Amino acid sequence: MKILLAGDYSNYHRALSLALRHMGHEVTVASDGSRWMNTARDIDTSRPFRNKVGGLLLWVKLNTLLRPRLEGYDIVQINSPGFASLQPCRLRQLFDRLLARNGAVYLTAMGTDTYYIDFCLSGALRYTEWQIGDRPSPLALAQPDELRRWQAPVLTDYTRYVYEHVRGVVSALYEYNESCCRVVDPSRLAYAGIPIDTDSFTMAHGDEIPSRVKLFLGVHRDRMVEKGTDRMWAAARRVAERHPDKCELVFVENRPYREYVELMRSSHVVLDQLYSYTPATNALLAMAQGLVVVSGAEPEYYDFIGEKENHPIVNAIPDDEKLEAQLEELVLHPERLPEQARRSREFVVKHNRDEVVARRFLDFWARCR
Repeated sequence: MKILLAGDYSNYHRALSLALRHMGHEVTVASDGSRWMNTARDIDTSRPFRNKVGGLLLWVKLNTLLRPRLEGYDIVQINSPGFASLQPCRLRQLFDRLLARNGAVYLTAMGTDTYYIDFCLSGALRYTEWQIGDRPSPLALAQPDELRRWQAPVLTDYTRYVYEHVRGVVSALYEYNESCCRVVDPSRLAYAGIPIDTDSFTMAHGDEIPSRVKLFLGVHRDRMVEKGTDRMWAAARRVAERHPDKCELVFVENRPYREYVELMRSSHVVLDQLYSYTPATNALLAMAQGLVVVSGAEPEYYDFIGEKENHPIVNAIPDDEKLEAQLEELVLHPERLPEQARRSREFVVKHNRDEVVARRFLDFWARCR
């Protein structure tokens, strides 16, 4: 088939494209490279400036130079209702053209949209980045305007329009799947997971027991409160202050994708995020290299993917004392890390290998066409 993957987050569509190409399909990725991550793409849809002029220039580019390259596909998969950095009125025009000039159009649920915000605030989960129990999260308290923006009528109406007009929705994470279940008929919804090119990675340390455990935290500077990495870093610092001879900390921010992966590889334990029920791209990339990960790994996630035995992820929850105790346990028992690292890689190969995820997409497209 001829496939267009429009928009990208954290290299998801790019990784998917490589697997689909390996399986014999013609695939084009049109994205802004996840902005500062600068992930690879075939068509660059970057917004040159974040102001109105930048939006106008991107709109003109999409309607002139890029227009012929966005037409004539059997399958179009957009990464979210906001698959380009444009206002909802412009996005709707672009979305309608994708519908009219291509075959089936699908949505990959892999990022925040209005429906996901509603789900986070519904209390369906014990905690999310927007709500913890029945209380607003640190992110909700810090960015009330952002919350209102997602709930504004213009964005709500546009999001509803996209969900109603796509052929189907493929979810990347358990949370997104649960959100979509509230608004999408089960016949139009499938879970795929996050594709990881596991063949391109090897075990970083093998059976080595580190003399000093290296804790690694890589962040997006503007999303630390959202991901809870501010609290993870504080907990890690306290552990390191108590045990300077047993661990060291590495902190990096806003690095390009390729450089980031290389920096991560030298560590033993990767601190991912605090408010998630599931491991996302950062965690899975680390696990593919045989690194131990502190991330979301609630029982609901393991049950959802049908994994009954191998639970290698250190389940981080928004409780500072428990988080600190979990990190200290890793630092004080480095002899446990090699086995946990081996099981981490086995987990990703089983559940998230890129061709496994690509096959889920292909099966869903075949079912919905």
